[in-house]
Amino acid sequence: MKNYTITVNGVAYDVTVEEAGTAAVSAPAAPKAAPKAAPKAAAPKAAVPKAGGSGSIKVEAGTAGKVFKIEASVGQALKAGDPVIIVEAMKMEIPIVAPKDGTVASIDCAVGDSIDAGAVLATMN
Repeated sequence: MKNYTITVNGVAYDVTVEEAGTAAVSAPAAPKAAPKAAPKAAAPKAAVPKAGGSGSIKVEAGTAGKVFKIEASVGQALKAGDPVIIVEAMKMEIPIVAPKDGTVASIDCAVGDSIDAGAVLATMN
């Protein structure tokens, strides 16, 4: 038998594999913390336009994915519910909308960027 530690979605599991071709899986009583990978060097990105700093209203991603399209531009006036960024997640296009009326102060992402849920994609005043 051989013992392996497999990490799935950030949760580590101990697995025992028999060499005869059958496998027995034993789940740990409590998942181990996944080992952290060494940080990768960031590739240089094109500058993202900003208008004199960031605003007080944050426009945050509701889900993880990739930035598909930027609908608004810096200085543009928006109403609550107007689309600011379109995020692609699992082959779906999800609009990230303005939470309040205001003017776009900064766009903090670029098309093609991978983003996490809760990431600040833009700010408004």
